[in-house]
Amino acid sequence: MSSSSAEPLTATPPGTAAGEGHLRRVLGVPSLVLFGLVYMVPLTIFTTYGLVTQITGGRLPLAYLVTLVAMVFTARSYGLMSKAFPFAGSAYTYTQRSFGPGIGFLAGWALLLDYLFLPMINYLVIGIYLNAAFPAMPAWTFVLATIILVTVLNIVGIVSVARANILIIAVQTIFIVVFVAMAIGVIGGAGAVDPLAPFTGTGENGGFLPIAAGAAVLCLSFLGFDSVSTLAEETRDPRKNLPKAIMIVTILAGVIFVGLAYIGHLVLPSHLFTDVDSAALDVMAKAGGSFLVTFFTAAYVAGAAGSALASQASVSRILFAMGRDGVLPKRFFGKINVRFGTPVLAILAVSAVSLIALVIDLGLLAEMISFGALIAFSAVNLSVIKHYFIGQHLRGRRHLFSYLFVPAIGFALTIWLWTSLSPRTLLVGLIWLGVGLAYLAWITRGFRRPVPMLDLKE
Repeated sequence: MSSSSAEPLTATPPGTAAGEGHLRRVLGVPSLVLFGLVYMVPLTIFTTYGLVTQITGGRLPLAYLVTLVAMVFTARSYGLMSKAFPFAGSAYTYTQRSFGPGIGFLAGWALLLDYLFLPMINYLVIGIYLNAAFPAMPAWTFVLATIILVTVLNIVGIVSVARANILIIAVQTIFIVVFVAMAIGVIGGAGAVDPLAPFTGTGENGGFLPIAAGAAVLCLSFLGFDSVSTLAEETRDPRKNLPKAIMIVTILAGVIFVGLAYIGHLVLPSHLFTDVDSAALDVMAKAGGSFLVTFFTAAYVAGAAGSALASQASVSRILFAMGRDGVLPKRFFGKINVRFGTPVLAILAVSAVSLIALVIDLGLLAEMISFGALIAFSAVNLSVIKHYFIGQHLRGRRHLFSYLFVPAIGFALTIWLWTSLSPRTLLVGLIWLGVGLAYLAWITRGFRRPVPMLDLKE
């Protein structure tokens, strides 16, 4: 695809000055699916592989299945809301239009938590793995260099991001094929293998509660289907293409996650890891020796860089949507650079926040990403009920199922996973929401003024 052949937006959203520029509609379903998959990183299962394997007592594939079920319901809700409001902003826009600007702001604030932290976690793991491969270079140099590269690519434009995604997905696809082939050889030569072991576990941490706790952490792996919706204003025919891309990304990624987790458990059924945080290296060494360890490191770092590229693009558009509404300072966040057609200042702001990756703990990052994601997912499920069932009075038999029962199940599942997070995560997350509520009170002068809200219809 080329930006020169793409059609620009037919109109500038009300409240946006012509000189501020606008986003360009250049993306189709294939590019959206690639964006979502790269954002999620097919190899992301190895980020928390050891952690969740221990939490669930060796039942990582089962935990992924539970998470996938919840995500399918939520992905459907995202698809329905993207039809109603095909604008940048994702959960923030959907909740704002359904429940009003105040509730929308809090949903957007929760969404910012996982979107701001996701680039950080990618930069952090890039530094960890490249430092392990090249010990002479400190981890911070790799982190800083990646931040600079990702920022430049995002400023140049969304088409450059889509093109980079193709290469990154290709590298990960090749690795997955090689890993599966070598793993099957190891499994086949290991004698008797219990094919149900990845679902029954090792006997430790039995019961279903550990599965729920593990599934809650794994929500961060599915961040990507919702990121697709943030590109609504850069998508051709968004009401048709966004829902399709969102569901494809969710199911395809879920199949990949479950499959890789299952094979990894068969390769190393003992789950005796040298280091829980880098458990993937033990699996790779068992499956293919030093060759596969090196190949994995290269593919994993490439995937993390791609995820950082995609996640920074998404969060910058969320900041743009909130800035355009005046919820965040409009002069800074609500502008599109006329030359590049991207929210340059919002992109730079994300890069500055990402520098926290130099000092923050990986475990806390993973937990907080899931916290923010589950809050946003819950809000979107409720938005379907509010917009379609209550607001538009679609209450026939078919509508009752589509706009009440299904999103209600999605809401119940996401809330259940949210309450399964650790007490530390819930505490820090609630503090974050409290800060957001305080900021909302400040910009509304103690809730005496309405939250700024623009008509985004073209």
